[in-house]
Amino acid sequence: MDANANRAREALRVLEDAARFVLDDTTLCTQFKDIRHGLQGALSVLPTGWLEANRDAAHDVGTTIAGEHESARSSHHHVTAAAGKRLGEALRSLEECMKTIDPVAAGALEQLRYRAYDAERDLLMRMGSAARRQWRVCVLLTESLCVHPWREVLAAVIAGGADCIQVREKDMPGHELAERVRMVIAAARPAGVSVVVNDRADIALACGADGVHVGQGDMSIADVRRMAGTSLLVGVSTHSIIEARAARDAGADVCGVGAMFATSLKPAITPGGSNYLRAYLAECARVPHLAIGGITPVNIGELRAAGCQGVAVSSVVCGAQDPAQVVRSLRDVLVGADAS
Repeated sequence: MDANANRAREALRVLEDAARFVLDDTTLCTQFKDIRHGLQGALSVLPTGWLEANRDAAHDVGTTIAGEHESARSSHHHVTAAAGKRLGEALRSLEECMKTIDPVAAGALEQLRYRAYDAERDLLMRMGSAARRQWRVCVLLTESLCVHPWREVLAAVIAGGADCIQVREKDMPGHELAERVRMVIAAARPAGVSVVVNDRADIALACGADGVHVGQGDMSIADVRRMAGTSLLVGVSTHSIIEARAARDAGADVCGVGAMFATSLKPAITPGGSNYLRAYLAECARVPHLAIGGITPVNIGELRAAGCQGVAVSSVVCGAQDPAQVVRSLRDVLVGADAS
């Protein structure tokens, strides 16, 4: 019981710190703190000092047994997930042992375990996918915008250094879209280029794409997670800091931030310009971003000066005579500023 009490407290501290220092989330931080205090209350039925007096770490055979992946933690997400599982296991062991001593306290531990499950879920969903990354140049590939055959455009933008392709074919029937996505993946994945599907989480999941991108009126992040867990990166279009905060808090893996400039693709959206980008970076920098809307090699310098790390582009690339050169020019501004 002492070992599992310690294990539960340690896991709660890791989870509380993740909510506090990774997410800056007061509500989640408070939840884990309350569970930690509840654990102390449930254990208070035991004689004072009884657990400590029976502690014998030096002769505990479990201290020398290490699991295969016990030391493998590649991200905050993995650290948090491991702590959440450790907490549930420790609370269950405590609960079972407590049934032999005080059934009421055992019931309290059971309720704490259920609360911990929900808090763990909320924390992990807010942290998003462990595979999230900051792309530099994402090309929204739409066949109707291409002046060359779409396959040639795809090959060119990959050669030019695009690190993400979003398949954006809003009017294409599902079976055709799935085939298109598979063809894009076949060309992009060997080059290490991510593939995202616009709107259709079901097709992204079925085809093995890296992610899905949704707009404000499309499937919610929570619904995508219910379908795919964190196996899909979820991008969200945002047009104001209010929408950006909501996407961040829901666990978006990347936010489209725009429109930066006037764009023919979405003429009804008033450009927010670099001011919106600066506001986003001030409040939501933890979530990768893609500035979008009317971006060209001519004006991208303004965005880079504001702190831009990645852009999403469509007609300026798809409609270019030399798509590879346009992508290369955009990427050079973003990467060159970091190198200097």
